[in-house]
Amino acid sequence: MGQQFLSSQNTRYVDLVKMNKPKMATEKGVPSNSRVLMLLGQLERMNGEAMVRDAETARQVTAKILHLIQTQERSGKEVMSKGSSGMEVILASLENFQDVQTTLNILYILSELLTVGRGRRVGVFVSKGGTGILFQLLITASKELPPSEELMLQLHSLLAKVGPKDRKFGVKSRLSGALNITVNIMKQNLQNAKLLLPCLQVLRVYSSNSVNAISLGKNGVVELMLKIVAPYSKKNTSLHKVALDALGALLKSKTNARRAVDGGHVPVLLVLYLDWHRNDTRHRHMLIRKGLLVCLRNITNIKLGRKAFIDADGMRILYNTSAECLPVRTLDPLVNTSSLIMRKCFPKNRLPLPTIKSVVHFPLPQVPAAGPVAQLYNQPPGVDDVVDDSDDNDETEGDTENDTENEEDEKYHRTPNDDIETDLNKLHPKKSPGRPFEELRVYERFFLELSEDFQGYNFECPKSASTTSSSLSLSAASTRCAWPIVVPTAQALSPKHSPISSSQEDCNPTKWQQTQQSQSAPIPTPLAAVTPLELDTIHLTKDQDKKGEAPIPSWDGHTALSSLTRPGSQGQKLEQELVNELESVFLEEEGALNTEAEIRGVRQEGSPVHATRHIQSPLLLGGIATRRAGGGGSNWGSDCGSEGAEDEGGEGAVLEVPDTALLLPLHDPDLYVEMVKGTQSVPQYAEVAYPDYFGHVAPTFREPLLERIYGVQRSKIFQDIERLIHPNDILDKVVYDLDIPSCPVIEDDGESLKFNSQFESGNLRKAIQVRKYEYDLVLNSDINSNHYHQWFYFEVSGMRVGTSYRFNIINCEKSNSQFNYGMQVLMYSVQEAISGRPCWVRTGTDICYYKNHFARSSIAAGGQKGKSYYSLTFSISFNHKDDVCYFAYHYPYTYSTLKMHLSKLEGLRTPQIYLRQDILCETLGGNGCPLLTITAMPESNSNDHICQFRNRPLIFLSARVHPGETNASWVMKGTLEFLMGTSPLAASLREAYIFKIVPMLNPDGVVNGNHRCSLSGEDLNRQWQNPNPELHPTIFHTKSLLQYLAHIQRAPLVFCDYHGHSRKKNVFMYGCSMKETIWQSNVSATSSDLQEDLGYRALPKILSQIAPAFSMTSCSFVVERSKESTARVVVWREIGVQRSYTMESTLCGCDQGKYKGLQISTRELEEMGAQFCVALLRLKRLTGLRNHQHLLDLESDLIGTQSKVVSSCSTTYVMEEDEPSFLEAIDYSAESNDEDAEAENEQVIEVHENPDHLDQLSDSDSNHRV
Repeated sequence: MGQQFLSSQNTRYVDLVKMNKPKMATEKGVPSNSRVLMLLGQLERMNGEAMVRDAETARQVTAKILHLIQTQERSGKEVMSKGSSGMEVILASLENFQDVQTTLNILYILSELLTVGRGRRVGVFVSKGGTGILFQLLITASKELPPSEELMLQLHSLLAKVGPKDRKFGVKSRLSGALNITVNIMKQNLQNAKLLLPCLQVLRVYSSNSVNAISLGKNGVVELMLKIVAPYSKKNTSLHKVALDALGALLKSKTNARRAVDGGHVPVLLVLYLDWHRNDTRHRHMLIRKGLLVCLRNITNIKLGRKAFIDADGMRILYNTSAECLPVRTLDPLVNTSSLIMRKCFPKNRLPLPTIKSVVHFPLPQVPAAGPVAQLYNQPPGVDDVVDDSDDNDETEGDTENDTENEEDEKYHRTPNDDIETDLNKLHPKKSPGRPFEELRVYERFFLELSEDFQGYNFECPKSASTTSSSLSLSAASTRCAWPIVVPTAQALSPKHSPISSSQEDCNPTKWQQTQQSQSAPIPTPLAAVTPLELDTIHLTKDQDKKGEAPIPSWDGHTALSSLTRPGSQGQKLEQELVNELESVFLEEEGALNTEAEIRGVRQEGSPVHATRHIQSPLLLGGIATRRAGGGGSNWGSDCGSEGAEDEGGEGAVLEVPDTALLLPLHDPDLYVEMVKGTQSVPQYAEVAYPDYFGHVAPTFREPLLERIYGVQRSKIFQDIERLIHPNDILDKVVYDLDIPSCPVIEDDGESLKFNSQFESGNLRKAIQVRKYEYDLVLNSDINSNHYHQWFYFEVSGMRVGTSYRFNIINCEKSNSQFNYGMQVLMYSVQEAISGRPCWVRTGTDICYYKNHFARSSIAAGGQKGKSYYSLTFSISFNHKDDVCYFAYHYPYTYSTLKMHLSKLEGLRTPQIYLRQDILCETLGGNGCPLLTITAMPESNSNDHICQFRNRPLIFLSARVHPGETNASWVMKGTLEFLMGTSPLAASLREAYIFKIVPMLNPDGVVNGNHRCSLSGEDLNRQWQNPNPELHPTIFHTKSLLQYLAHIQRAPLVFCDYHGHSRKKNVFMYGCSMKETIWQSNVSATSSDLQEDLGYRALPKILSQIAPAFSMTSCSFVVERSKESTARVVVWREIGVQRSYTMESTLCGCDQGKYKGLQISTRELEEMGAQFCVALLRLKRLTGLRNHQHLLDLESDLIGTQSKVVSSCSTTYVMEEDEPSFLEAIDYSAESNDEDAEAENEQVIEVHENPDHLDQLSDSDSNHRV
């Protein structure tokens, strides 16, 4: 064996000489490294032959090897080189030789070898069984009386180096009996710092094993560590540091933590920490101080520990020491750990509410048999909000709701691939829509365009045609209608006659299938009849007759005369229009002004619009007694808070406000009020919010993402902790409370702000003044629910100018928010609006989002115990005296706004546009769900043109299934205005497709200020598999429309549901792909399963090229189990629509492209809606529809030259936020270890890359999933 060893090493040496040509040593003409090999060979022979084992020779050989390794670096490399058996020889010698000096020499050799090598050498040592040999040697040496101190020192030094690299170190130490030997040595050598240090280092590794930690605790090691670290002494600080590390590891065990509490060690640790804090003035021993905090942190993971910490005045000690550490940046680890401990020990409180159920109750016609709503209805009174005194405060957070397709998806933490669908049967689209055609035939009335023949219409002379209004006007009577859930009739009218109401037709005895009278709308108006939007009814003071020719407002603000009088060739017009569309897709909404420059000039100068209107203040419905503008939202039904005529101006006060019609051609304040009167709300709102009345003009200035100030979260948390330490400084004064329905506004001496949320889409339940300029705000849960707190919209008045106010929304639920990544809240100032700047602006400083001390009931947390709410906190200074300001989570877009907008769209209709508005059904709350049909009129009533008209592919769009995602409505607004525009692109789009649009799937949720649910208390986007016609009428009937289309073989080419995303940036899409799902789930599949048309990637790819806010890298096409009942998946699986998407728009801003670093505004959202339409034109070309070829060729060229560069990176599957970490440590979980908190919220798991042959459109794209 010795010859073999030398032969192999000499061969390797010859190779090394050839490569490196080292200098030769002089001793006997032999290279120096070969001497090590010769000595190892000699040692190997001594191991193999018992007779040759001579103690003296072994000492000499091992001493020579040690000398060579110490003096020549190459010698160590030769011993540890790949293919060498040097380590085996050394370990065998360690096992075989009994001589103490030889053993020490070998231990010295190992120590030298393992000191370098970046861990690889230690790995080799472990793989060769070195750990077990050291333990065996330790046991043997311990039997000697007295044991060799030097041998114990070297053994423990080696074990300390090896332990962290050996995953089974703890098990091996326990099974071998080494644990007790180390402990006994420590007990016998407490004054011997030289030997104690390596023993403590090994003990630190032992303790990382939970079973070992419990065993060591029983053996008195916790008390032993405290003897070493206490009392305070600056002697042997390295010993104290290691002992505290070991103690911290031991205290991770709850058994040991209880032992420490029972032993009265918490006050000892606090006193010790205070001593180190006072005496370590130069901060040289920060690691010792941090070690003490880690021990306290682990003890306070149990309830007994938290109580002991509070009893020992730990909150005050840590608060005061942390405050003194704040000025020194290098002490941040101490401040952060102290903050975590204090937050954890802060007594858990209930929300200051009588019940966490919604303050508004709506009785359901039927209660679901199971689920959260059934649980809510079956709860005994008074048990809905239970503070769980859980002892599991150190458990891993479960707040990792996937924010895909709107976030509230999974109740429990999942591993990366757990949610991916693996059932191949579910990945194959169904062949049958699932309902008999007889049931679906009633929906034929919503598709008159598929059978319309236009035989009565004179295409030669359209001037004689009359304009008709939409079927079932959305501005119905303000009285509450007791209508059943109905499917209305929509029959075609003779184009030469005025609309005729059709008779009711009973289609089915069930309620939801009863029909209702309606009118047809596709009758075009003559070109000459198109005039500017009539706004005379709102009594504006403006010049209307200065121009002889009236401009036609278009979607992008470019006013145009009749095409008959516009100069230039048709080709030039098309090219120029397309350039305008694709370069800017500008969405200025100026209407009556002629150019973008004029609008920008007006806005930038900030001058008010000259036309003014006079309104009484404030805005109340139905002639109800008014309240003062800024009166804080007094309740109209009582005298509470009403200041009436006694205030300045009194009831007859008149506000001069701008006529926003010049800036907002599709906004009419008076029409809005009329629409509000027809809107049914559960609280029966009688007030109108000023922003919704005045309207919103997107500001022309940029609003960058807010740069986070270092330490802002920490300072806010410390202010919260001060409430416990200095309770006398807290006012705790309720100033607004919807739980007191007769008098929600509490009047005072004028020292408090006034709040109000009693208007459409408003959400604020309670306001509590905690300090002079600080308020805790509590949001209302969704109706028939006990959670979903995110959307807010409320009014504030009575502020002081220049004073900084702090607002804390204290019952947020998500574990993270874009408010931590640059997003600001939105504010609308009435004074600014009166001055001619009616707009929502991003505002607020010192914004952060973090876990607070209010406990969530396990009933509201899906059965999970120990959960807490989160606080969104921001500060604001007001600029105007006697102002009335509104705050919102995102740009509000109410149901009444939608109705007004749809009514105004009627005015944009030209003879070439086919527009029909139907009421799809009535909601639980009695509001109509509008359904729009938009396409182009046929060129004539010839068979060819009628055939082309009927056979256009369908595009089905929907939005606003989640009320809090108001950005979806703004995107839909951009889509609708583009479709109704006069541009050549809009005309081409109408000629290419028939659009069926449900712009608001959840009117009741929007009206009543819900965040996610309808009045049924359920997420409607989780009801698509089996919607209930009574509880989920909008989903039931929308799905029925799609099922009808599938039955008649006219399934949509594209289905897209517009949504908003609260925890990701940019705009992106989720689609459905069987192939990509199979790839990411690692399910074995046949080649037939992998056969898939890749067209589903075309539309998002086009959007990534033309829309600056769109990010292809954030798109995903994986089907998940938790999404199987969403619109996207059901339409793909059951209706067979390959291009079935959810389009998510950020609530925050963009981190790529043209808008990188900016917060998103309504301008970009509406632009996105328009660019979605432009992308559909490109898709038309890709799907073989080649009308207007010249236009499409030009479009293709422009897209090719203006396309964005799409990053090429591997496909990833992201379970949490893909945001960068902050310089400041952000702690979202007060219950988790501070070193784990960031990883918990930044978890990114990589999966397989897309094969190169996936799609030429998307070779370089990446998929991200959040």
